[in-house]
Amino acid sequence: MIIILGTVRLPHDNIAKARAAMEAMVLTSRAEDGCIEYGYAEDVLEPGLVRVTEIWRDQACLDAHFKTPHLAAWRAEWPQLAISERRLFAYEAGEPRPI
Repeated sequence: MIIILGTVRLPHDNIAKARAAMEAMVLTSRAEDGCIEYGYAEDVLEPGLVRVTEIWRDQACLDAHFKTPHLAAWRAEWPQLAISERRLFAYEAGEPRPI
């Protein structure tokens, strides 16, 4: 399993404008083969800081995700939304277990 955790930042005033594009990205990504989890959440203490969480079955699924039209469309939105400080990290993990 590949877990992606990180953040992106945009002006808080742009969150409402970004919502439709973010929703489309989440829904289409969740429908991809090998996507176990995909989500964005605005930090309650830092307006405009969006936390990214992704879980992929394997690297091949993540590689396929990077080539999708919806990812290209999402990235094309970044300049007009003033998205900055993209900080994403990939982690390899074993099978999940309840805690």
